[in-house]
Amino acid sequence: MMVGIFRALAVLAVMTALAGCIDHANDPVLLAIGVPVNPPAVAHSLCMTDGNAMYREARNQYHLRAQLTGYVDADELEAETTARAAAHRQYVACLSGQGYRTLYAY
Repeated sequence: MMVGIFRALAVLAVMTALAGCIDHANDPVLLAIGVPVNPPAVAHSLCMTDGNAMYREARNQYHLRAQLTGYVDADELEAETTARAAAHRQYVACLSGQGYRTLYAY
């Protein structure tokens, strides 16, 4: 029983140490415009989910269009670029609907 407690504490310590390694340098700063309904963390997570769904859908649609047109050698770079652009547009549109504007500080 005592070993289980120490093992759980060790796992918790490792998880805490690794959580500090996550890079948040490219995360946007959310500026409130008007009166936002949700706090920034909630709006960011909701809109990231929408953006991820749009990314998957855009990649899927690109490959379906490539199959329909007979373009066998579908360009992966173009598929990635198209999907990322669609995901970004969805993310920004979702955030503006939540009452925020994104500011990317590089």
